[in-house]
Amino acid sequence: MTPYAKKSAILNHRQTGEPLPHAEIRAGGFVLRPFRRRDTASLHRAVLASHDELAEFLPWANTRYTRASAAGFVRESIRSWREAKAYDFAVHRPEQPDYHIGNVSIWHVSRGYRSGEIGYWIRTGETGRGAATEAAGAMLRVGFERLGMHRIVVRIAAGNLASEQVARKLGFTREGLLREEVKIGGRWVDHSIWGILKREYGGGSHPSRPVC
Repeated sequence: MTPYAKKSAILNHRQTGEPLPHAEIRAGGFVLRPFRRRDTASLHRAVLASHDELAEFLPWANTRYTRASAAGFVRESIRSWREAKAYDFAVHRPEQPDYHIGNVSIWHVSRGYRSGEIGYWIRTGETGRGAATEAAGAMLRVGFERLGMHRIVVRIAAGNLASEQVARKLGFTREGLLREEVKIGGRWVDHSIWGILKREYGGGSHPSRPVC
């Protein structure tokens, strides 16, 4: 299948219970692609390079992150994609295919009510260059245009102002606070919840452009 055919297959996909086609997505100056087993090393390096910053907001990063941890994530990502449970993408630049910038994911919260959730993280040293906004914006397109979702949310740890900025730029509305939702490094952390509905989504013409 040619790259154009792969892209068309994803664009024409709707919520059928079948997994998305296993293809890349271009998002501004970045490439989002499904994880492959050979991504283990680059993922591991990216997490180690970003560990202190990630550990502040993400429970999985608060413990020792080994190459085996990265390999386990990649295996689970491949399995979840195959079973149409969740779709994880590795973020790269086209000219640096082995340099891992971050992760972005979308998954179903309720198929019956056509709701989903987005999650993402960006490597330390790569923040402020548009990766988070472009990657999360691409997941909105996947959710609304390809998976037929009606509503998408993102949960943001208290104090993560950069992620809040991304949510605002993409048109999310802050809907409330989930008190002490996740335990990170022995402390319970509040999370704000942000939502966007299909009718609020601007698609490719959305005025929010990558500046984060």
